[in-house]
Amino acid sequence: MPDDLVTYQATDGVATITLNRPDKLNAIDSRVCERLRAALQHLQDGPERAGVLIGAGRTFTAGADVNDVPELARCIPGVGVALDKPLVAAVHGHCIGGGVILVMMADLAVADTTARFSYPEARLGLSGGMIAGLAGRIAHKPAMELMLLGATFDAHRARETHLVNSVVAAGEHGAAAHAVAATLASHAPLVVAMIKRFVADSILPKGPSEHAGIARREVGRVMASEDAKEGVAAAIARRTPAFKNR
Repeated sequence: MPDDLVTYQATDGVATITLNRPDKLNAIDSRVCERLRAALQHLQDGPERAGVLIGAGRTFTAGADVNDVPELARCIPGVGVALDKPLVAAVHGHCIGGGVILVMMADLAVADTTARFSYPEARLGLSGGMIAGLAGRIAHKPAMELMLLGATFDAHRARETHLVNSVVAAGEHGAAAHAVAATLASHAPLVVAMIKRFVADSILPKGPSEHAGIARREVGRVMASEDAKEGVAAAIARRTPAFKNR
């Protein structure tokens, strides 16, 4: 991908998507957001059956880049990209702001003992609101600790509150996440995709920002389609459009 800000590597049915801006603690600016969105779409459209999301260098991500705040919803799995395939977050070092949202929206998550989770938006005075969904994915009171108090959770607190599935030794997060993803990749993909859809559509509550992000994604897909172009062209030419559902 251009600039290698996000890299995509595939091995044995597992895609490794790496936030690759280590000099900026993998902060997500508009370029990283678009590269991540493209990588998630590539996972959805390609032959890989599971993905691992990881950060390069000494941290997972410092969250949105305050010097170039992106439209973060565009690169959130399940919101900006409809992702039927399972995604495992592999977390080490700092996981701040939008990074917590990425972990929240991943299907499974592994953290090493260096991981630290925090959500500082209430202290900064800005928010996109998508973090509200955390209260429906982990226990309510711990979610409010992160969101309102700006508390920092270490890896064990994250495991205790079910933000992550397991905690491993420092530096082992990548291998542990890949082991999980390899198991997922060996399972029946239609069943995995169906269960993901059932859970997303019927079980997990969605906040207003999450609903809005999904709506923007679906409207954008229609407006960018060949059928949309054909419809406009047919109207201008005063002919019957030949729609092709693409």
